[in-house]
Amino acid sequence: MNKKFDYKKNSNKSKKFAGDFKEFVSNIENPTQVTIDKISAKDKGESFSVFGLIDKVVQTGGPTIFYITDGTGTLALKAFEGAGVRSYPHIDVGDAVKASIKIEEYQDELEGEVAKLWKLQDKDKKEFLDGLEKIERDRAKVTPIPFLVDSPILEKLKERMVIAATAVRLAIIQNRPIVVRHHNDTDGYSSGYALERAILPLIEKQHASVKAAWEFFTRAPCDAPMYEIDDSIRDTAKSLSNEAKFSNKMPLVLIVDTGSGEEDLLGILQGKVHGEDFIVVDHHRFEEDVVSEHTIANINPFLVGEDGAAYSAGMLCTELARFINPDPNLNITQIPAMAGLSDRVDNPEAIKKYLEIAHTKGYTKEMLGEIATVIDFVSSRLRFMEAREYVEVLFGEPMKKQKALVDLLAPYIRGLEKKGLEMAKSARKLEKFGKLTLQTISIEETFHRGFWPRPGLMVGILHDYAKEKEKLSNLVTVGILADAMTIRATDEADFSVQELIKYLNKELPEAFVEGGGHKNAGSIRFMPSKKEKVLDLFKKFVGK
Repeated sequence: MNKKFDYKKNSNKSKKFAGDFKEFVSNIENPTQVTIDKISAKDKGESFSVFGLIDKVVQTGGPTIFYITDGTGTLALKAFEGAGVRSYPHIDVGDAVKASIKIEEYQDELEGEVAKLWKLQDKDKKEFLDGLEKIERDRAKVTPIPFLVDSPILEKLKERMVIAATAVRLAIIQNRPIVVRHHNDTDGYSSGYALERAILPLIEKQHASVKAAWEFFTRAPCDAPMYEIDDSIRDTAKSLSNEAKFSNKMPLVLIVDTGSGEEDLLGILQGKVHGEDFIVVDHHRFEEDVVSEHTIANINPFLVGEDGAAYSAGMLCTELARFINPDPNLNITQIPAMAGLSDRVDNPEAIKKYLEIAHTKGYTKEMLGEIATVIDFVSSRLRFMEAREYVEVLFGEPMKKQKALVDLLAPYIRGLEKKGLEMAKSARKLEKFGKLTLQTISIEETFHRGFWPRPGLMVGILHDYAKEKEKLSNLVTVGILADAMTIRATDEADFSVQELIKYLNKELPEAFVEGGGHKNAGSIRFMPSKKEKVLDLFKKFVGK
């Protein structure tokens, strides 16, 4: 992890300068000078002068649109010399300018109609950029607020959260797009949504535009529990296209509820080749930390000597979101309890405190469980869609609509789970290895394609049934597919997904086993042709 965020690396600067900036300003007759953040709808029809850095230039079939930023906000300036004619062709992205403008409104958004545009030179430009840098740095600065719960784990992660929050705030101020990639389950969605609720208001304020939230922010689920090269290439391709078409910058990418393992590294490095930067927020175990040196910040309890099973990503991201945007009205404080419960976090004290917070928002433990069930189900249907408005309803915007949706879908989903459990019970196999019971089920031979619950959840339901109803305390449950296995284990089984992967790669390297997760819950992938040999070795592993 970089211990200090490098502001200058992420800023536009000019190396040449000359002249007296103050004299330049005073010698030009102009309207009242203001900063962009002081301009509002009540100023429509008024004339001002503004200084700014050209962040983007868009040539329309009519006027030329210059997007400028002065550190306090962003404003579109419209200059017209003829239909489709490039106005002020000597002024381009990266130039510092002074503009005399009249405030107008277009499609419900404020813009400046250009009367005159001057390009700052040499020392004038340097003085402006130095001032811009200070304004941006001051605005990006994070003043940590108390965590929602007292926790030594969170305290150990605080410095990393401050660095990450500062980088996110700076990206917003510098009009840099932000991409949030999250795992496709309740904890992953909780992580991504908490960050979304914190970031979007800041983007809208920066651009004085609701539409900017769609241009400068994307949240997208990953189907696999890792940032695969496929996801990375899609993110990069879309960003390069936006850079070419709209002069957008390459994004800051936040990978949450995944991103810590060696399997995530290639995707991160691929994005960095094209100018993307990365922040990781995760709680999964990794064999070796190969990611931190390639990120602005890597937030994971394992990196500070703690267990990731004590904090889910949704819990961590909600606390990070509050550092990014301390507004108490974000409507996210009920999320940690739901995320922790859905991910079976082993931290009773923190869960109890988060539940107390959720209760003040009108959420019971039972209701949070029902919401989590619906989120898991809906996420399997949305797949790679962002579905921002639908996800807002899932998380309580508005709460009345959320309750109606959950009341409708939860009984239907519970019925599917009950049916799935009966099918699984009829098809499972139980084997004894000393005191340990191995429960296996062939997923593809038992359930049709697209069946709900999906394999990982179905294995969990079957595992819970055997543990709670049949009192099998020393238990490992495995869902077997053609090229993968999903695994759940009790503490008494003394099982480790990571140790299993090491063992399989040592005994059967030609199967090319990979995977990850927590100690007692995870998944592995392997060559389909080696399935039977992998299963045989799995049984030897649990029988040791």
